[in-house]
Amino acid sequence: MSIAPFKFKEFTVNHDRCAMKIGTDSVLLGAWTSVKNCPFSVLDIGAGTGILSLMLAQRSDAQHIEAIEIDDSAYEQCAENFENSPWGDRLFCYHASLLEYIEEVDDKYDIIICNPPFYSEDYKTKNDSRDLARFSDAMPFKHLIHAAALLLSKNGLFSVVIPQKEEQQFINLASKVNLFPKRILHVKGNSKTEIKRSLIEFSFQKDTTETSELIIENGRHNYTKDYISLTKDFYLKM
Repeated sequence: MSIAPFKFKEFTVNHDRCAMKIGTDSVLLGAWTSVKNCPFSVLDIGAGTGILSLMLAQRSDAQHIEAIEIDDSAYEQCAENFENSPWGDRLFCYHASLLEYIEEVDDKYDIIICNPPFYSEDYKTKNDSRDLARFSDAMPFKHLIHAAALLLSKNGLFSVVIPQKEEQQFINLASKVNLFPKRILHVKGNSKTEIKRSLIEFSFQKDTTETSELIIENGRHNYTKDYISLTKDFYLKM
């Protein structure tokens, strides 16, 4: 069965060769991440389809948006999605691991964004690509945080989406490299469910953390005003 491209308002993403398909986490992160610092350079760590890079290309005038992806098939598809977008001249995908990239690059980035693998449970599937994309042992949080601290510009922002249960551990690890939470968004499927995800934006400036909550649905496919407001520039039917 073929997997249809995911069509957004201003671009299309093919994801049939990527282990991780387009999902709510990435769309929320790409829409929520602040571009108020008028970024010149952006780094998307573990790009997958390239969705986060494409969203930030639409939302900002950043001239250098670089993505890194270790999986062969995902890298090829990400590069194609970039080429087929309206912003192909600003988007670049590198086939490398995070550690390889750190060793080769001296640049600093105004925004670093990542939807990291975070399934740390003790089970694996028979699909190596999907395991690589979904399990946190492929990119431990401490490696991600270390890379962000190394590559982030002085006034830059590091934006990430993680399970809410991992929030405090992630913040504690980040504080060790002088990255502090600037904004946190707690995401719930509906008003009756527990908080599922935490979107966290870090900077080197230690300040008061702005915390808010987003509820996605009032009922099945009955989206809240807040969710529509956040994603309406991307989803076709919003």
